[in-house]
Amino acid sequence: MRNAPTNFDHNARWTSAEKLLLVVLGGVVFLDTLDLSLVQVALPAIGAELHLPEEQLQWIVSAFVLGYGGFLLFGGRCADVLGRKRVLVWGLVALIAASILGAVATDGTLLIVARFIKGVTAAFTAPAALSILTTSFGEGHRRNRALGVYAAAAAAGFTFGLVAGGLLTQLSWRYTFAVVAPVALVLLLAALRVVRPDPIASGDRRRLDVAGALTVTGAFLVFVWAIVEAPSAGWTSGRTLGAFVVSAALVSLFVAVENMVAQPLVRLGILRSGLLVRANLGSLLLFGSATALNFITTLYLQDVLGWGPLKTGLIFMSSSLVTATVGPRAGALATRVGTTPILLAGSVALVGSSVAFLDIGLSSNYAVIVGSRLLAGLGFGLAYPTLNIQALTGVRDDEQGLASGLVGSSFQLGGAIVLAIATATILAHTPTDATPAQSVHAFTAGTYVSAAAALLLIAIAVAGWRGERRARATHFRAIATDTPAAEVEALDLAA
Repeated sequence: MRNAPTNFDHNARWTSAEKLLLVVLGGVVFLDTLDLSLVQVALPAIGAELHLPEEQLQWIVSAFVLGYGGFLLFGGRCADVLGRKRVLVWGLVALIAASILGAVATDGTLLIVARFIKGVTAAFTAPAALSILTTSFGEGHRRNRALGVYAAAAAAGFTFGLVAGGLLTQLSWRYTFAVVAPVALVLLLAALRVVRPDPIASGDRRRLDVAGALTVTGAFLVFVWAIVEAPSAGWTSGRTLGAFVVSAALVSLFVAVENMVAQPLVRLGILRSGLLVRANLGSLLLFGSATALNFITTLYLQDVLGWGPLKTGLIFMSSSLVTATVGPRAGALATRVGTTPILLAGSVALVGSSVAFLDIGLSSNYAVIVGSRLLAGLGFGLAYPTLNIQALTGVRDDEQGLASGLVGSSFQLGGAIVLAIATATILAHTPTDATPAQSVHAFTAGTYVSAAAALLLIAIAVAGWRGERRARATHFRAIATDTPAAEVEALDLAA
């Protein structure tokens, strides 16, 4: 039984130490997602100053995703083996260095390298912070509430990054890199004081699966590179198909390595959990749908309506405020009614945000734009913490970092895949020298991709409905009969 709550003290309050810890961990994920979006509205200014073509500008964004998604599993495993506090602290140190490097870069290649390093640092700090949270708050109501706050901080960081990026770019795009360093320094000093040292694995369990890390990271990097390049190179081109083949070969090699080593990077048995698998598939679809719609909305507001980056960021803030309000409550509500109903409600809201956006036109329709953003914030605020709860429920403490890395990788992979498909759809519907009306038609076509991903998320939620109801029934029967849950499940199967 994995999905039913184990802590029914709904009135339990966090201690002062727990509140401080949650502020620090929320600050870390806030900074990670802030860093992801902060540079987006600065891209035109970067391109103008460094004379970068559009395809190279794209890699300033994609390099972060590659570093983040590619190293998440390894970062999560390092947190489990080397110590979560240690990984968090050194990740923040590396983030400060990479931010300074980006702020002083005078070459496009060096800037892309800085963004890649920043993504890698997030791949270590994010799973370390999340696993510190899940091992510090007991499974059930307290952890669900904490995960809700964590999710709200993540969503707020991404949206605030769009607003702050617009403000800072008016001074200089370099401030979008430089501002991260002092914030990371404050979090570093706070983490040293607030986060308690955790046990470090000893003996054989201290070994890191380097071969597994290299193969799975290589598979992710090659796959995402192929996805990002496919719209321009062609989905059936030799380069794209060859990259997919190489990625598949690396995945096969990774599975073979994991079955041979004593301490694998990913214990494949963890994937036998249907709840964990559904949570990762749902994470892929959630972030993919949200990323695609955010991308399309940004292009529409700036390229068709002629809005500036600051005004665009302020519109996105409306969705962030909804997520910040709903997210902490979603975790607590999931304890009472189960995770699946909350995930289903979030999925429906996410579909609604895409459907509402289909009514865009050549003039500013604030009801459509703001309505779409509010529904997007509601959907993300409900679904994001719920998926994290599902992904980490029932996982052993020594594998919390691994589970965090898995779900984080799913988010990044989903963003790359769905965004690439939406971009290819937009390009296919955009003629040369497109008129504003034709651009609106192309953006509408891309929005259908976002809606399709959200519809698949609904299917994932429905698929988990029966499993959750059965698990909760087993839990309550076990309490009523004073029988271990495993025995109740065995009797149900025999019947």
